[in-house]
Amino acid sequence: MDTKIKELFPSDFPSLLKEIPDAPKKLYTQGDVSPLYSKNKILAVVGSRKATAYGRDVVEYLLQGLKGYPITIVSGLALGIDSHAHKHALENGLQTIAIPGSGLDEDVLYPRSNIHIAKEILKAGGALMSEYSPTQKAAQWTFPQRNRLMVGVSHAVLVIEASPKSGTLITARLATEYNRELCVVPGSIFAHSHKGSHQFLKLGATPIIEPKDILEVLGFDTSRQKESNVKQIEYEKYSQDEQKVLKLLQNPLARDELLERLPLPITQANIILSKLELEGVIVEKLGKVRLTQI
Repeated sequence: MDTKIKELFPSDFPSLLKEIPDAPKKLYTQGDVSPLYSKNKILAVVGSRKATAYGRDVVEYLLQGLKGYPITIVSGLALGIDSHAHKHALENGLQTIAIPGSGLDEDVLYPRSNIHIAKEILKAGGALMSEYSPTQKAAQWTFPQRNRLMVGVSHAVLVIEASPKSGTLITARLATEYNRELCVVPGSIFAHSHKGSHQFLKLGATPIIEPKDILEVLGFDTSRQKESNVKQIEYEKYSQDEQKVLKLLQNPLARDELLERLPLPITQANIILSKLELEGVIVEKLGKVRLTQI
């Protein structure tokens, strides 16, 4: 694991970062930033520091669906959505790069509570990046300035949760200014934590409700994705009634809708669903029952 902090000058910046009008004069990196120069697609994941259970579930579900694709997840190492993005990227074998609002020296790295995540990122072959000198402490002004780097190195920006005055909205606005794809996860119309996000949906941001939506935005061919996932299920291992459930769940369904479609008594259907859930074959998240392979 290379923990040495290195300097990068504009001539050596990733090509995407060179495009933005206010590119930094210097960068400091730690770890492997090579995916920023490769054919990997770069996705910035941003959201509230006060992540709700819904937001955390969304991050887990969406990043799990990106497993196996040449995608690098960029986020800001902050509490909340950022740290969950790094965590689930690591869990799913996706390279991740953290761009904190401080220098990279361990004595000033911010937030202090996420230093262990930074170490895990480096250990897994990821990287840290900052335009601030290694000993620069985080300050109120460093975070908005940092946000432009996350957008600048990325092909697309994914907003999970953002309240009306959230700093995440600065990142979303920069995505539109820098001509990056802006993706937004819808939430409850009654939730304060989504009112900022919904502003951008009104303005034409791409709504994201499943991993396939992200893959399409990033230019991946998803036409064979479902077929390949279905083949992972060895139907002969299951009873005829269990097979009926699995075949209905090629597309996630609300539990009530699934029970309505199954030609089985409700009690029997619920027993089958409980069994498959205990076996880890299906899971109920975000209001729908879905196959864990998809």
